[in-house]
Amino acid sequence: MISIDNLTVSFGGWTLFDGISFLVNPKERIGLVGKNGAGKTTILKLIAGLQQPTSGAVTKTADCTIGYLPQQMQVADTTTLLAETAKAFEEVLAIEAEIERLTNEIAVRTDYESEEYEKLLHRLNDANDRYHILGGDTRDADIEKTLLGLGFRREEFDKPTREFSGGWRMRIELAKLLLRRPSIFLLDEPTNHLDIESIQWLEEYLKNYNGAVLLISHDRAFLDNVTTRTIELSLGKIYDYKVPYSHFVTLRAERRAQQLAAYQNQQRLIEKSEEFIEKFRYKPTKSNQVQSRIKQLDKLERIEVEEEDLATLNIKFPPAPRSGQIVADIKGVGKAFGDHRVFSGAEFTIHKGDKIALVGRNGEGKTTFARMLIGELEQSEGEIKIGANVSIGYYAQNQDDLMNGDFTVYDTLDRVAVGDIRTRLRDILGAFLFCGEDIEKKVKVLSGGERSRLAMARMMLEPHNLLILDEPTNHMDMRSKDILKTALQKFDGTVVVVSHDREFLDGIVDKVYEFRDGGVREYLGGIYYFLEKRKIESLREIERKSPTATAAKSEPASTGKLSYEQKKEQEKLLRKLRKNVEQIESELAGVEQKIAEYDARFTMATEYNAEDYKAYDELKERYDHLMHEWEKASYEVEITEQQ
Repeated sequence: MISIDNLTVSFGGWTLFDGISFLVNPKERIGLVGKNGAGKTTILKLIAGLQQPTSGAVTKTADCTIGYLPQQMQVADTTTLLAETAKAFEEVLAIEAEIERLTNEIAVRTDYESEEYEKLLHRLNDANDRYHILGGDTRDADIEKTLLGLGFRREEFDKPTREFSGGWRMRIELAKLLLRRPSIFLLDEPTNHLDIESIQWLEEYLKNYNGAVLLISHDRAFLDNVTTRTIELSLGKIYDYKVPYSHFVTLRAERRAQQLAAYQNQQRLIEKSEEFIEKFRYKPTKSNQVQSRIKQLDKLERIEVEEEDLATLNIKFPPAPRSGQIVADIKGVGKAFGDHRVFSGAEFTIHKGDKIALVGRNGEGKTTFARMLIGELEQSEGEIKIGANVSIGYYAQNQDDLMNGDFTVYDTLDRVAVGDIRTRLRDILGAFLFCGEDIEKKVKVLSGGERSRLAMARMMLEPHNLLILDEPTNHMDMRSKDILKTALQKFDGTVVVVSHDREFLDGIVDKVYEFRDGGVREYLGGIYYFLEKRKIESLREIERKSPTATAAKSEPASTGKLSYEQKKEQEKLLRKLRKNVEQIESELAGVEQKIAEYDARFTMATEYNAEDYKAYDELKERYDHLMHEWEKASYEVEITEQQ
């Protein structure tokens, strides 16, 4: 369908690609990966015809149509959401007009046997076929389904496009692209402006799409769920793997080990040859052998291995200063902007050491709540109490004003770093994609993404016990995300993170708060626990609302009852969950008893004993942890009993 033949792209004296070739076949799902600056976006632009190669060619079949979604795109602001999205069907509307014209012309003609009449019939038949292929029959339903899938509400369909934020306007362009049904989608970071539900919807859409997909993404879960082939760009060459991303990572490590061994062998050969040349250069008896070695080295194709800075993987946040057990107490909190109520009734407590994800569709109040926690916004109702000795580190995409534009990248970190970490500032900057001359750039000349990464690097140097992170991974590559994730997992303080990246959240958070339909709901578990429970709840919601589902339940063939085997499995699971609750309750009773004994001892004590107070504090922390585990285990029993 698309052939990339011997493609070379050079800028001045620097070569980005050197003679790369690959094929994109119909219905393939390909992930394009590589370091930032490797040329992934350039590949998409070359295929889309927006950029020309230095040499080589991109060849497409005659019937191949391309749908390209760049990272940034201008959206018209003179129409409504529905009218703008309907522009995806411009060809359908043109065909519709042609069908009407041909039908009218055929209706008034009487020369049924003429060649012209037969040509009109053929044209009408071809137009009807094309109309059906492009989805003309179902376009209204398709527009509605796509807009709802991408997170828009029906009541927003007539809203002017100029009233949507940049992220939502990108979704409008994505909706138009999906509805055009091209032969191949070229998608550059399509999940950047989507929430978790919309990402999952897009995954299903692309998996079932009849055309091909070539995409760039730093979302591992998205790549694994959509793609079946991975093309890596590295050092101007490509490496083609017929596997999804996670499997590619394993194979790449094996290939790199082989490359490294070959590189080391070659370096030894070069070193010995150079030693020989240097040693016998001026000996006439060895001149032929010396010349032979020189020619051999000249002809040698040098092996290159992409550098991997594994040393930076142990970057950590500074130890969290001590805080009270309750970090924040949220009671009946809500927020409204004028007549627009964002959410209300938020009621929960953030405890010391909690790792919390705030999730939900864009516009439901996640960022609003984060800004209320740091005191940047005032709640419309309720009360937020921040605990004793809580020091907040806040990361947001729009915090450029917190950095001095006249400082260099290096100075920005150097001014906040203390202790031994100052010797590793270049490692930290490298982990967040600042290399070579980049570190001497002034902050004011950095792009938005570069400033965001610098802000995150700086926050990793400052001691806080509560980190509030709003979409921290949007401008990061896979390696930077891994470094940040590992640092957050090891962080001994409290974390509240707004993110749509499931793989990033997995293993960090143990509690999820979903902002949905004007309220806030708590899920005691990790991100995939939340997604599974959310899916079950959505299915139940659909069943409650669907008349066909209700009717089906009255039929004996689908009573909704569990089979004997399913009942046995459920009872087995319930016994296991209840036993877990009992074990936690038993340990809680023991800890409570010990705490009571210390309380009695402190009442009678005549002098201060540091060891006793340290043991007492550890018991209190253990008690809080067990209470959290008990709540989670009890919730699991409750959910399982309802199934």
